[in-house]
Amino acid sequence: MKRRHWMILSLVSVVLLLSGCTEFDQPISSESEGFWNEFIVWPLVSVITYFAELLGTYGLGIIVVTIIIRLVILPLTIKQVKSSKKMQEIQPKMKELQKKYASKDAVTQQKYQQEMMALMQNSGVNPAAGCFPVLIQMPILIGFYHAISRMNATPEIDLGSFLGFALAEPSIILAVLAGLIQFVVLMTGPAMDNPQMKVMMYIMPFMIIGFGVVLPAALSLYWVVGNIVSVIQNLVIYKPWTRKKSEPATTGGAKK
Repeated sequence: MKRRHWMILSLVSVVLLLSGCTEFDQPISSESEGFWNEFIVWPLVSVITYFAELLGTYGLGIIVVTIIIRLVILPLTIKQVKSSKKMQEIQPKMKELQKKYASKDAVTQQKYQQEMMALMQNSGVNPAAGCFPVLIQMPILIGFYHAISRMNATPEIDLGSFLGFALAEPSIILAVLAGLIQFVVLMTGPAMDNPQMKVMMYIMPFMIIGFGVVLPAALSLYWVVGNIVSVIQNLVIYKPWTRKKSEPATTGGAKK
């Protein structure tokens, strides 16, 4: 599992490197060159601007495009959740195999790997299924993040204000709100069933608040709306209340 996490971290780092981080604070236009600018950032800027002109404010434009993007990647999110559920279901059997093949010699570890693969195949679990949707989403989400940042750096674009918040300036209130909702996202998602993922419950909200207090409020608005959509998705797909109800019942059965 550790190797898998390092693989995800490495791939995400590569995506961030290739996503044009060096142009993060540069203006954007239809003449901006490069694959990332021409096919990711500028199209997103154009769509946000279109809805802003249609609805009257960039705030509403950001909200609409955020919701559209979340709905587009919803099938990937569902696939990721299903994969996480299946992995959690076979956790007891995986722990049994770890105890059975606790010896670190090559022969024992080879048998352990074989039985582990057989367990996953028989249970319909694909270890890569949970990672692939995340990697697909990353360019889209980072591109949207860059689009807003570079719109703020473009003199011809005035983000204006939304609900009293100047979208071009940092907002502590929106940053804290985004962090709190991020915590709710993790509370209602698969992190609660995975001890390793629980660490994110305490790190991610503070990271978002930290970035939000120094970056434009438009980005915090994006996080707020995106996280609200994520909470709704978790409630519908993951049904966290069923998990909380089932745990006491299982404990009670064990005592009997």
